[in-house]
Amino acid sequence: MNLPPFKLERYFAKYEFNAEFLLCSSDCEAMSIADLLAFEEGAAEKLQNVWLGYTESQGSPALRKEICNLYTTIQPENILVHTGAGEAIYLFMHAILKENDHVIVHAPSYQSLSEVAKGIGCQVSPWLAREENDWALDLNELRHLMRTTTKAIIINTPHNPTGHLMSRADFDELNKFAQENKLLLFSDEVYRESEYDPAARLPAACDYGEHAVSLGVTSKTYGLAGLRIGWVATKNKKVYENMAALKDYTTICNSAPSEFLAEVAMRNRQALVDCNLGIIKHNLNVIDELFSRHADLFHWVRPQAGSMGFPKLLKGDIEDFCDGLVRKAGVLLLPGTMYDDSRNHFRLGLGRKNLPQAVERLEEYLEDL
Repeated sequence: MNLPPFKLERYFAKYEFNAEFLLCSSDCEAMSIADLLAFEEGAAEKLQNVWLGYTESQGSPALRKEICNLYTTIQPENILVHTGAGEAIYLFMHAILKENDHVIVHAPSYQSLSEVAKGIGCQVSPWLAREENDWALDLNELRHLMRTTTKAIIINTPHNPTGHLMSRADFDELNKFAQENKLLLFSDEVYRESEYDPAARLPAACDYGEHAVSLGVTSKTYGLAGLRIGWVATKNKKVYENMAALKDYTTICNSAPSEFLAEVAMRNRQALVDCNLGIIKHNLNVIDELFSRHADLFHWVRPQAGSMGFPKLLKGDIEDFCDGLVRKAGVLLLPGTMYDDSRNHFRLGLGRKNLPQAVERLEEYLEDL
């Protein structure tokens, strides 16, 4: 298997730890272990007694039970815990795909959602979300992308990097389409529960039936990237068993302290959601005002969920702009070219408390220009 460099991660490796402000982060504001444990009486003492031996490969029973509360029909035996969402994506692809299979992938997308399949030797067709359609996908286009060799559809909603949230009608139709055509639907739902309007929240794909696999993680909506805990939820026994068998060749099992802390987080996830949505909504107002003041320079489709948006630079080259901004002002943005976007977009993170200060520095840079 031959994988190309992960462009987004290589870009962050170059700039992330030297920039004063990360204005492109995909995750929400993190917290300390002490802050997390404070949500639950007795949790700090229990952490001291966590046994540092091997854990159950599929994830601790207590953690899987808490994760089930995200879903309506999922049981603990349907949950497979991983070391982050990246491992889950990698193992899913290897568990169900083979050379010359055809896969349809929501684009633009997090690189591994397409590149792992390409590395296996699959044919990959991008199902393109377009700005002129407010980043919504066209279901008629999906029908035209189908081939006799199509094995799976890869979807991401709420979407990284645009913040688009698929409508309930379209999501229902997508699941119906996958079922009727005997396709697997891999639904990247790592930003679920970060909808600005909770009434717009979609059901999890795994609750629609055995055709679907839902991906979750503690990193994004809940702001706990350092735990490195992700999972898949699926009623598809073959997919589950194949992924579990492959996990024996990767991480085998997860970190015992991380699983305990993730259990506490999932039990108190509403408090985490409320805190991070408060930050995002405040920051959205700051960004709305910024773009109003600089309407000649930026355009964006306002996101509906998640901790990022995908604005467009209207003048100049986006890579040059981002490079100058981080070198001269210490503010890091992520050019859309890291998503194979060639239309001058960039990823803007909305989940960090210091966004207002970063925006001030950005505007000083714009004035200097």
